[in-house]
Amino acid sequence: MPSPLPFPVTIAKEQVNTLPLARYEGPVTVVADAREVPAAVEYLRDETLLGFDTESRPSFRRGDNHPVALLQLAGAERVYLFQLHALDELAPPYALLSDPQVRKAGVAIRDDIRKLQELSPFPPANFVEISDISRGLEINNTGLRSLSAIFLGFRVSKGAQVTNWARRDLSDAQISYAATDAWVSRLLYLKLAGLGLPVEEYRQVKREDEAKPRRRSRAAHDT
Repeated sequence: MPSPLPFPVTIAKEQVNTLPLARYEGPVTVVADAREVPAAVEYLRDETLLGFDTESRPSFRRGDNHPVALLQLAGAERVYLFQLHALDELAPPYALLSDPQVRKAGVAIRDDIRKLQELSPFPPANFVEISDISRGLEINNTGLRSLSAIFLGFRVSKGAQVTNWARRDLSDAQISYAATDAWVSRLLYLKLAGLGLPVEEYRQVKREDEAKPRRRSRAAHDT
């Protein structure tokens, strides 16, 4: 049954490109040192909803598979970017991903979870796949850029998507891009919840869809 909500079920790229460009403009903390982790985790643990995303160094050859380099978590007033390849201990930030009291919302998160588990196994808890909610409304476009256009009325830039996320010093464009994706995921969840949709039904990625924890494998990274 088609959604009775006043949103299109599909949107063309040309339509998206006519919308105003938006980006996250609040404070961002890049966590690249173990000494910075406790304060970041303490702040995020007090949040009930986090926007979630990851970034990996892009692959340009068939068969290449680079590990997750960046974990983005967006709270109500601040975004944290964890440079995982620079941290010797992943247990503190990963504890947030296993915390059932902290909801994590994102788009196309199953592969993100699987790749995070390749670095270090953890049981994911209270993750929400926003694309599942949008499919329940029979919306055809389920990517972050399309969903932000449909529900939030703006477009987000993908200009920094194919860049080296494993570099030690992220560029301003990379920081803005990464923070914006996590921020938009949080906004999308709040927007859908505010419409009275049964988002509780989607509060956990279905167990059969969750990737099984894998043995830790740390690869070398470029700087």
